[in-house]
Amino acid sequence: MENDIKKIIGNNLRYIRYQTGLSQEKFYSQYNLNPKYAACVERGEINISVEYLFNLSKNFNVSMSELVTYNEKKIIRKKRVDEIEKQPN
Repeated sequence: MENDIKKIIGNNLRYIRYQTGLSQEKFYSQYNLNPKYAACVERGEINISVEYLFNLSKNFNVSMSELVTYNEKKIIRKKRVDEIEKQPN
């Protein structure tokens, strides 16, 4: 995981979203971002452009370096995220 930039970015985005307690759809919709695309990014399945990364950092009020830096403390296990998303908001 430490060497896969797509997974690092996805994990950091998931962590940011997890802190809000919102589902992908609700979280990304409030920023006018496509939740289905964002889900692929969170899973580390696709490359995102620098421009998209920049927009995410502005929307979430974090630096771009925070989105691309591996941090063991920010790893959210998929099971925990799935449990949060199943809860009604």
